[in-house]
Amino acid sequence: MMLLSCVFYYTLAYHFQRTDFIKLVGLFLGLLVLCYKLVQFEKYNPKFLFAAGVLFRVIFLFSIPNLSQDFYRFIWDGTLVSQWINPYLYTPNQLLENAEIIIPHAQELISGMGELSPKFHSNYPPLNQLIFGLAAILGGKSIMGSVVVMRLIIIASDIGIVYYGRKLLKSLNRSPHLIFWYFLNPLILLELTGNLHFEGVMLFFFVWSLYFLSKNNWQLAGIIYAFSIATKLLPLLFLPLFLNYLGWKKSLYFYVIVGATILLMVAPFYAPEFITNYSETIGLWFSNFKFNASIYNLTKSIGVHFFDAKPWEFIIAYGKTIPYLVITVVLLFTFFRKNQNLSTLLTSMLWVLSFYLFVSTTVHPWYISFLVLLTIFTNYRYALIWSGLVILSYFAYSNPNYIEHLGLLAFEYIVVFTYMLYEISTQRNKK
Repeated sequence: MMLLSCVFYYTLAYHFQRTDFIKLVGLFLGLLVLCYKLVQFEKYNPKFLFAAGVLFRVIFLFSIPNLSQDFYRFIWDGTLVSQWINPYLYTPNQLLENAEIIIPHAQELISGMGELSPKFHSNYPPLNQLIFGLAAILGGKSIMGSVVVMRLIIIASDIGIVYYGRKLLKSLNRSPHLIFWYFLNPLILLELTGNLHFEGVMLFFFVWSLYFLSKNNWQLAGIIYAFSIATKLLPLLFLPLFLNYLGWKKSLYFYVIVGATILLMVAPFYAPEFITNYSETIGLWFSNFKFNASIYNLTKSIGVHFFDAKPWEFIIAYGKTIPYLVITVVLLFTFFRKNQNLSTLLTSMLWVLSFYLFVSTTVHPWYISFLVLLTIFTNYRYALIWSGLVILSYFAYSNPNYIEHLGLLAFEYIVVFTYMLYEISTQRNKK
């Protein structure tokens, strides 16, 4: 099983084009089966499972990501940071016209980003930018060098997740082998290690912070939680949920620690234009882009067919409602659910994040990685099912116009929602 998994991962890393959807699904399906069997047969042998996970990641070490173009922007931003240029103040297109600023491989990076990214300001938080800068410095002005450095950081983060994840599982009286449903998950390997998405770094700080919370060291947990937010903004969603867990007084101090730490990391990048540029770029993700959406696609179909709504107007209007819907759900879970123990808190986080992804207009496969990690600390497993089905969304890359197959997306979400409802029903019956 381990050898066959290596062959499949090697093929995905070095002998695969993202337009070959059938090959992707075939290899991914095979890896899902092999992952299941590995954890099933070797769950009492954590050293073997850990070694297997590290080996699978090392296979990707010198490969160029083939399912995502984002890493070109990472390298661009990192090059700016390494030259003490604020990446939040200029778009790549603006800098390309500035002859005084020299960006190694500038044209290759711009071309690699695609059409959209060069037009917009960077939307990656400050700690992520510092990691990009470190990769640019250690990478020796080489695209491959930067890729290798970033990949090593992501691999190290996943190893950290295993270390603190096992400790956290033990403190919750759960089997520590459950962490390998994350560590050996093909989606995690392909999207984080393979395609260089920094959700793994965010999740490392997130799990590390929760581990300190489980030990009642909420002061240090607050600092580390801020690191998680400063890598990816998503953990911001969960901040109100700490009110019941920590109590009003401690939670207030916790929020002050988180806020102060974030401000310290933002300070080197601050400029009068920073907030405007950053917020405008973030806003685009809610109202301009669409990929692998569920509820949005359903409501759009109803709006277009029954109310004669224009698609481009509908996505803007829908995007403006998302923040209000998500805030409402977060507040409901904050004030109407007793998040007084860590298990309940983690389950609330799972539901809040699930709702956010269900209503979002853009759900890239790597977004599911947070759910995959959260779910192993709860009694629910629908996120693992979703991690196996979300690969179907890559059908869009198999055609030059990036047209999604709504039938495949419907199948993906029908299975996920059905299994989720089944689990909810089962858990209620147990109670």
